Amino acid sequence: MFRQKLAYSVSVSALLSSLTLIIAASLPARAADSEPWTKQQTVQAADLAKELETSQSAPTVLFVGFKRLYNAGHIKGAQYHGTTGNEEGLKEFMAWAASLPRTTNLVIYCGCCPMEKCPNIRPAFKTLQALGFQKVRVLLLPNDFATDWADKGLPYDTGNGL
Repeated sequence: MFRQKLAYSVSVSALLSSLTLIIAASLPARAADSEPWTKQQTVQAADLAKELETSQSAPTVLFVGFKRLYNAGHIKGAQYHGTTGNEEGLKEFMAWAASLPRTTNLVIYCGCCPMEKCPNIRPAFKTLQALGFQKVRVLLLPNDFATDWADKGLPYDTGNGL
């Protein structure tokens, strides 16, 4: 039994490593002029806040940026599963996502800097697409989280939300 679990663990680890390398190789060195998502795969800040407040089927919100920014403040209920702009964080993110149904309603965001320069949002989106997720949206934060969410009075947690 132990050997089977170990073999499975090694297989999953090898798969995640392979996917990480494939996705990393397909990423441009800088943000492309055209985004990998469509307009229908985006959501505005006020619309997401309303959706989170009123919807019984609210999406799972994922912060894909730097851990220190998540700890400083994040959308109420947002989860952190790795910084997707680096290989280690992307592996952590992929390992978490691997256990979810591909129909899970997800919204990803970063907000570390102007969205056009963000090193995290595109790898996260492309990874979820490559893994077969069908309901992925990107939260549009053109400037940063502070300007486009917190300063507008939208709900957020400070610290780690505990």
